[in-house]
Amino acid sequence: MSLEKFKGIFPALYACYDDLGEISEERIKKLCNYLYGKRVKGLYVGGSSGECIYQSIEERKAVFKYVAETLKGKLTLIAHVGAPSTRDSIILAQYAEELGYDALSSIPPIYFKLPEESIYKYWTEIIDSTELPFFIYNIPQTTGYSLSIDLFKRLLKNPKVKGIKNSSMPALDIERFKSIGGDDIIVFNGPDEQYISGRLVGADSGIGGTYGVMPELFLMAERFLTTGRIVEARNIQRDINDIIIALCSLNGSMYSVIKEILKLNGVDIGSVRKPLEAVHGQDLDKVKDIKELIDLTISKYEGS
Repeated sequence: MSLEKFKGIFPALYACYDDLGEISEERIKKLCNYLYGKRVKGLYVGGSSGECIYQSIEERKAVFKYVAETLKGKLTLIAHVGAPSTRDSIILAQYAEELGYDALSSIPPIYFKLPEESIYKYWTEIIDSTELPFFIYNIPQTTGYSLSIDLFKRLLKNPKVKGIKNSSMPALDIERFKSIGGDDIIVFNGPDEQYISGRLVGADSGIGGTYGVMPELFLMAERFLTTGRIVEARNIQRDINDIIIALCSLNGSMYSVIKEILKLNGVDIGSVRKPLEAVHGQDLDKVKDIKELIDLTISKYEGS
């Protein structure tokens, strides 16, 4: 299969709730259309940015359904199906396949510290439950497990494994995974703060939790990189990082800050689900400053 459809900017879709905190079909579809209008390549649905760990299986299936109804055939759709149990992960994987998703992805099993053989079996049973291509999701800072080179090589023997979403912070990990997999796989850069460095050392593409609030900047970064404008690529990464630091500087979850900014942009997708904390008090005024910073940064590079 061609891997070209997995190359580009892939925002990790945010959880969309109504005013009572329930999954909102209307708001999911509005966010999908908003991002489609920004000309991103695809969406990573139901991952960390989608607050999957705080949603029931039926809620996660609903999210998959509403996204597919809106964007199937328009954007490349990757369904994150990782769940605490193998059983639930397979239910989600088979449902995503039924809906016509382009690929699956999953974190390793969480909570219990399992031997690597159990992690291998978990991923393999998900992979074997459908005919869809699969991308490993390596995010040790939240799962407590860092994918080993040995297990990566073992998983790559399965022809359905087409690559990895690597969210560990060392850029070396991206270089090593790409060096091993070569042109036969896609390596997605995970840490938004190192998009340019990740791409330079081997990442083919990017999936990110802040892409959705400033897709223009990541699309520009990619354009600078692919046209050999390295100084501009470095400069825009620096400006992106200033924004990310600001997004993380307030009381409350980064995602609640992002959602408040989207609301100011006319895209109301509700707040975050507890135990994530919503932005409140005087920090709400600071959200406007961060939105202005994003807008000014976009203007700075427009036409470049």
